Amino acid sequence: MHKLVVLYSKPADPDHFRDYYVTNHLPLVMNWPGLLAWRYSFDVAATKGEAPYFAVFEADFADAAAMAAARSSVQGQRVAADVVNYATGGAVIIHYPVQDGTS
Repeated sequence: MHKLVVLYSKPADPDHFRDYYVTNHLPLVMNWPGLLAWRYSFDVAATKGEAPYFAVFEADFADAAAMAAARSSVQGQRVAADVVNYATGGAVIIHYPVQDGTS
């Protein structure tokens, strides 16, 4: 599996961010080709001090090629272009292969 994570810094208008994100942005995300699962939270906390991020988004893809295909698709380009409409604090996007753990 390959994971895409978006870390959002605090926006100028948190209420607008939340409303726009849920109402407009997430419906675009749901149509990404190859998307296996996704999740998000506005309740980001740090174990010590203040969290450096306001919100987080995670998306799961079968592999890096599936993620790259999704991001370069027409739908992926719409998702990327939409970020400026709500993420006034900026966003950090990271991705990585996921290694299964056992105990």
